[in-house]
Amino acid sequence: MRRNEDLRALSFETGIQLHAGGSCLVKLGRTHVLCAANLEDKVPGWMRGRGQGWLTAEYGMLPAATHTRSDREAARGKQGGRTVEIQRLIGRSLRQAVDLGILGERTLTVDCDVLNADGGTRCAAITGAWVAVALALRSRGLSAALVRQVAAVSAGLVEAGEGRRGLVLDLEYEEDHRAAVDCNLVAARAIAQGTPSGELELVELQGTGEGRSFSRAEATGLMDLGLAGCGTLMEAQKAALI
Repeated sequence: MRRNEDLRALSFETGIQLHAGGSCLVKLGRTHVLCAANLEDKVPGWMRGRGQGWLTAEYGMLPAATHTRSDREAARGKQGGRTVEIQRLIGRSLRQAVDLGILGERTLTVDCDVLNADGGTRCAAITGAWVAVALALRSRGLSAALVRQVAAVSAGLVEAGEGRRGLVLDLEYEEDHRAAVDCNLVAARAIAQGTPSGELELVELQGTGEGRSFSRAEATGLMDLGLAGCGTLMEAQKAALI
């Protein structure tokens, strides 16, 4: 059985989409997310003339990504609140990775499509999308614009049911469903002369008591567990770019 501090089986497969500037299929256990990044030589109207670029993200689940088929949001005519929330999280997380001044008046559009969902889809999307962004920038000779490495992971306090209990890293759906407390953590570290270095810093920490409130010590434990997980994810990201 997987230990509480272990990530699920992890893999990155790059170059999945032939026409994308950069693409990556990230697999964390049974959660699989296809990430792509594309550069356009223009920016939104409200940014023109500033000499800076922009990064935006889109996220969606394929109809058969979960146990019960879900309708495409396009068929319903609008995106759900959860989708909008996740897109914003992905976008603001990845903007931490890119120097928009060095990017110049260009837009990086990141697409994250969930093929299979078994918990942690937004975290997997951020982690895989960073690889796609790095590849897209590399393809255009803009690697200098990549100034931070970014990864994300879930963690929770699981007290009920069979399997892992206590502080648990990288929750599967059933673990997340049973968690009294769950959180998503996004971390970054600086890139100096093309090499990630330095301590991990928090980009975002979302924690919620689902079944009960939680103590400061438990919050610190979840944060430390998540940062350690992000460190492992970052080593795998580096290997995927070699």
